[in-house]
Amino acid sequence: MRTRFVNLRIPCTGNDTARAEILVTDGLIEEVSEDNSQTAVGGEQWIDLNNALVLPGLIDGHVSFADPGFPLRGDFSSGTAAAASGGVTCVVDLPCSSNPPVTTEDGLEFKARVAAAKAHVDFMFWGGVSGASFKRGDWEKTLVSLVDSGIAAIHLSMRSDLSDCPELDFEQMAEVTQEAWRLGIPVGLHAEAPDAIRPAIRDSRQRGEDGPSAWSAAHPMETEYSAVAVARELCRSTGVRLHLMGLGSGDGLALVLEGRQEGLPLTAGVCPAFLEFCAGDFSEKGSELKMSPALKGNEDRLRLWQGLRESSVEMVQSGHVAIQWPEEKNTGSIWTDRSGFPGVQSTLSYLYSEGVSTGRISLEKMVDLVSAGPARFFGIDHLKGALNPGMHADFVVFDDNQTWEVRASSIHGLNRFTPFEGARWTGRVRATYLHGNCVYRLTPDGREMFGTPGSGQWVTRGQKG
Repeated sequence: MRTRFVNLRIPCTGNDTARAEILVTDGLIEEVSEDNSQTAVGGEQWIDLNNALVLPGLIDGHVSFADPGFPLRGDFSSGTAAAASGGVTCVVDLPCSSNPPVTTEDGLEFKARVAAAKAHVDFMFWGGVSGASFKRGDWEKTLVSLVDSGIAAIHLSMRSDLSDCPELDFEQMAEVTQEAWRLGIPVGLHAEAPDAIRPAIRDSRQRGEDGPSAWSAAHPMETEYSAVAVARELCRSTGVRLHLMGLGSGDGLALVLEGRQEGLPLTAGVCPAFLEFCAGDFSEKGSELKMSPALKGNEDRLRLWQGLRESSVEMVQSGHVAIQWPEEKNTGSIWTDRSGFPGVQSTLSYLYSEGVSTGRISLEKMVDLVSAGPARFFGIDHLKGALNPGMHADFVVFDDNQTWEVRASSIHGLNRFTPFEGARWTGRVRATYLHGNCVYRLTPDGREMFGTPGSGQWVTRGQKG
């Protein structure tokens, strides 16, 4: 099957675009040529995109879809439908967001079977190493089996309240990162040091303190900074490629930059929530903006935007968390309300509207942050993340001129809520193509159409084309 997409624009240097045609054959990009350079050939289907901006499909490496195990929160069908509507063509799900977690080969294979039957877009998996495997003494064997089975990267937790995914101490993390370096696979780490957080939470609860200010006070910037310092030392001592996920503070980012200047393979990722909101918004909106790490000050928010411009941030990822709404956000206490919110659908429109259209970052930089950069980190940049011949025909048809109002009713997860409610954004996804097939379309009259669940495929690290 040959399909030629015509009358479109693709990103070039900076904010420039070029008119082009894209020829897709059997799910791969065969050719990217100048607009109007080809004439109809027998057997070709032509699709006119009406001068739309076409971007590489996003790769969201920071999602928690809660499937299998937590059907009231969501699943791979609802989560990847939301992803498709946001221009995301590949998601990378965290290991402890499901039951069983992806901390064993059996857990990985089971989750892959569940996802394959439901996914609207392609998917990968983080693999986890839990404290339980250290107690059993089989963590090295388990890690090798996960890597051999194609996990995208290894995820470690310095702080965890999950019994089936207990956190690791420094010595254990040092052992795992050393083995990861030997295996040639990167490591992702959430930057939260538990030593100061847990006693602060205990003392605050004993004093009867509750609400956003109490949560923020128990999660000060210093806890993130000290966690980044630990990560930098792990990176320095082992040489492992280490990525800080969902960084929220300017000082933490500065520490990452110092490590990079030292020549360390240390990078940082940022979620849109930390670019848009700060602790003051949390005080106003309440648990809807409860995050881990906690939202910081406005100065931190501005420094993170600066990090995007100056390339000290490697990726922008949604930090999507599937949550039963409103029950898990309204338990009666900030301490038991669930952290995070669904965001896989919002990243592209948010970053274009508040980044590219405002001049904070260039179009070229945005594409690197959401597509090319994640593809490099997860070892699939020969398949995804760019509009190049031989790569998967995963791309987004984007209306860069449409201004629209964000509403929870337009969220496609199982539970529909968003702290961006009422925001007016410029730029909206018109269609998303996966392997050359349309998996999402917004019609001119506002109707939304989705492809068939199960269209997505399991993509493994280093997978051949």
